[in-house]
Amino acid sequence: MGQQRHDHHLLPFLFIMMMMISFNNNISCYSSASQVLLEDDRHLLGPCGPDHDHDQSHHGYDSQAYPSYNFMISTILNDEFKEDLIEEITHDVLMSLKRLDHRVDSISSSVRTVINVNDFIGAQGDDHDGTHDDTEAFKKAWEVACSSSSEGVVVLVVPHKKYGLKPIRFSGPCKSDLTMQISGTIEASEDQSDYSQDGRHWLLIERVENLLVEGGGTIDGNGKMWWQNSCKINKTLPCKNAPTNLKIQNAQQIHVSFEKCMNVRASYLILTSPEKSPNTDGIHVTRTQNIHISSCVIRTGDDCISIVSGSRKVRATNIACGPGHGISIGSLGSGNSEAHVSEIFVDQAKLSGTTNGVRIKTWQGGSGSASNIKFQNVEMHNVTNPIIIDQNYCDQDQACEEQHSAVQVENVIYENIQGTSASDVAIKFDCSKSFPCRGVLLRNINLEGGGGKIAKALCRNVKLADKGIVSPRCPQEGSLHYCTN
Repeated sequence: MGQQRHDHHLLPFLFIMMMMISFNNNISCYSSASQVLLEDDRHLLGPCGPDHDHDQSHHGYDSQAYPSYNFMISTILNDEFKEDLIEEITHDVLMSLKRLDHRVDSISSSVRTVINVNDFIGAQGDDHDGTHDDTEAFKKAWEVACSSSSEGVVVLVVPHKKYGLKPIRFSGPCKSDLTMQISGTIEASEDQSDYSQDGRHWLLIERVENLLVEGGGTIDGNGKMWWQNSCKINKTLPCKNAPTNLKIQNAQQIHVSFEKCMNVRASYLILTSPEKSPNTDGIHVTRTQNIHISSCVIRTGDDCISIVSGSRKVRATNIACGPGHGISIGSLGSGNSEAHVSEIFVDQAKLSGTTNGVRIKTWQGGSGSASNIKFQNVEMHNVTNPIIIDQNYCDQDQACEEQHSAVQVENVIYENIQGTSASDVAIKFDCSKSFPCRGVLLRNINLEGGGGKIAKALCRNVKLADKGIVSPRCPQEGSLHYCTN
């Protein structure tokens, strides 16, 4: 197939129940306002080339990667802050990612059987306006590729043309390893009646093992037609379960969503939507274990990365975020539900002009836990809430009634975080009276207010410690704080 391009990358899909997924030098993205995202944006990522990323032992998955399960509230109650980090978790994650890298290399080097979408009846592919409906050709090509028994890899090729697709499912299990090589452009149908049977998905890949997606092409979801019908944009419209969650570029909601996945690598993605596009999360992780998100540029109208219930061992490195709502764990516990998130590691992120920096948000009335979390080496530029834990999250204009149940937030480390806050408050811990945040460590934090002003910290119902230079600090003196109302 020749050498693949390594310039622009985007993967806007929903992936369900997949055992191994890799996005390696993938698909480009552009917004309606800026067209193609230029190579100049690569400087936002810093030294994030393939060779740099392979040295896991010195970049993320070392003994500092995850807070230990032994780092519990009992150490705080005994006036002793221990930082014992668990080696078993680190080793397990590292081994899983090494196996994933080996599997991706194996897929890339295998003998290939090529299946071209253009060889199937119905594939018209228009280089000019992309108005043709190529859905049936894609369905037939997938059926042949998925049912093909090959000693090597089956490659489904989407050539350098523009294709129009209605909602489509690419379902497994498949008989061989698959590669989708998308070199052209895939555009979503602009006819809203096409989404009448399934208003929540456009491109859906399910029950597929050992899938590699690459090719340097573009997937465009034509999300503008959904945004203008959102109640967050048009206040005269009621908020209801309209067609949403198109996992695509310029999506009405989430661009890339990983659900019920294991052993995932998502690298070199560029995800963009207009700043005011509602609910357009960049990468959404739910019920997924052992995922590494690296070297991505994300500019959206909502969270750059959102990590929600059922997710464990999530690693995000070399992330450029902004505009958007920052890197968020949550929301968790909505509708009095139980939620669990653990072993989250964010390293080397740059956030600019975002409403939040690194955020943990949980609803009152929920239950469960968000634990063993570390944010380190983060740069903030004009971020409204650089560091925030909100256990009283409320997505409505009126104040939410205080409840006696909450998702427990514990064992959280913030280390080497610097930059500027767009507001007076750079650190905000708004924790629950009934379930205070516990086991929180601040180390080497330097956040200033806008114009070089001194920023503030607001800390409520949190047990925390600090080490090194921490500015701003919670308003109580000493290395051990218990901040309450």
